[in-house]
Amino acid sequence: MHLELVVPALFPAHDAPSPAAPALEVLLARGRRAPGDAASLERWLCRAFGHDDVPAGALTALAHGLDPGTRRWLRADPVHLRAARDHLVLVPNQAFAVTGAEADALAARITPLLAGKFTLYTPKPDQWCLRIENDDESDVSTDAPLQIAGANIDPHLLAKQWHALLTELEMALYEHPVNTAREARGDPAINSLWLWGAGTQPAAARGPWQSVSADDPVALGLARLAGVRHRAPGGGAEEWLGRAPEDGRHLVVLDGLRGARAMGDLEAFARRLQALEDGWFAPLLAALKAGRVGMVTVHVPDAAASFETARADLRRFWRRPRPLVSYRITLA
Repeated sequence: MHLELVVPALFPAHDAPSPAAPALEVLLARGRRAPGDAASLERWLCRAFGHDDVPAGALTALAHGLDPGTRRWLRADPVHLRAARDHLVLVPNQAFAVTGAEADALAARITPLLAGKFTLYTPKPDQWCLRIENDDESDVSTDAPLQIAGANIDPHLLAKQWHALLTELEMALYEHPVNTAREARGDPAINSLWLWGAGTQPAAARGPWQSVSADDPVALGLARLAGVRHRAPGGGAEEWLGRAPEDGRHLVVLDGLRGARAMGDLEAFARRLQALEDGWFAPLLAALKAGRVGMVTVHVPDAAASFETARADLRRFWRRPRPLVSYRITLA
């Protein structure tokens, strides 16, 4: 069996402490490093399934059982915009919780403002989609909220024809009782939507894997389009191995680090990395030593690198493990 892990944001920023992850450090040190092109998770996934564009809206709709049809779709993620000294900073919803009741209430308020141009869907509280009803709408950003989290949003703002609609939506969200209650208890207000990932559902997709395990809707949408078995990753490697076939090539997307690193939350990053070490890297290193797995590949899309480790590679004792922060990264 060849198990491939996609772990965006795996390496801490160079000015941050490097949490210890002994099993992961062994896999990276003993494996063969292959360079690639720096990319976001979404773009890496689309390229892996044979597409250069990132129609995240249509793929998210497909992942959640909606029929994208031939229309163009957008992701319309609920976010918080925070005022800095002379610009606005985007806080993605991975940095705070959105409940189903809150999503339903906010969506009900803004739906009339979209009539005639868009149809809004909220298949998950933190993953909203817009079906574009007016085909002359211009393209929007391909940058997912996590790609610009904590940064000045000015270089990523939409074309001017979107500004009036977004201003109207932001006013409606700002005045909503949901946000009044959120602010009263100290939670970030959901005061804007970030529109990205425009496009139609691809006609087809093809990937090299027999199964895809992910929570990310772009990964699940691509797997469904390709006719590949797909499901959530579950509780960790032991659980995954217990239900996996003995051979073949399989993909697991572990996307829990991006939000913490993007927001500079060092404690959350260290905590989530430790969970991956305990739940995935340490059990997989043991499985590789025992022959339960023939090869483990760790893909780090934003670092433009992959690390492929076979059982025989573990004998290369002279390749000493080193801290994660020492790996040179090129952020996408």
